[in-house]
Amino acid sequence: MNIILLGAPGAGKGTQATRIEENYGLTHISTGDIFRRHMRRQTEIGEEARSYIKKGLLVPDEVTLKIVKSALDEVHGKNFMLDGFPRNLNQAQQLDGIAKIDKVIDIRVDFDILTDRICGRRSCLDCGYTTHISVLGGANTCPKCGCEMTQRVDDREETVRSRLQVYATQTASLVEYYEKQGKLFTVDGMGTPDEVFAEIKKVLG
Repeated sequence: MNIILLGAPGAGKGTQATRIEENYGLTHISTGDIFRRHMRRQTEIGEEARSYIKKGLLVPDEVTLKIVKSALDEVHGKNFMLDGFPRNLNQAQQLDGIAKIDKVIDIRVDFDILTDRICGRRSCLDCGYTTHISVLGGANTCPKCGCEMTQRVDDREETVRSRLQVYATQTASLVEYYEKQGKLFTVDGMGTPDEVFAEIKKVLG
């Protein structure tokens, strides 16, 4: 079984991807991780991607597809879970030419809730510990090491709402595409991680 995991920033996709990988033995293919790995290794594809990122441009679909194809070749026919790809209709159509997708799980969370989740995140400048301001209880010191907690620049409200809008625009065509194929399964991401995973297990069996 090969699956795609969809979810807006802050929807808890990373948490659920880890659980799916552990419980179903699927190879987790995260395009973000792959990009970083290729750039660290300075591979031909990695350097091609870096040339666009340096200019502040989106990496073209054909380059992203090369990177995904290289990752799929590495899993040697094992079942996999794609995370971060496809991001648009063209990528989805191209993916159909190189891999068989069985199910697409879309973790849905209200955008106002996501905005609160992301804007409320604070990270320790020293040890990297991350938590939500609701847990800190008004304090601004890390509960792990006592150093200052800070908000990432891209976690500010204006930036977050812009990111969510871009995500919604990009994935609208994806949702319709996989819905028509009968492969799309929507999961309510508003519950606890355990509750969300219980819904995912109903989909995966």
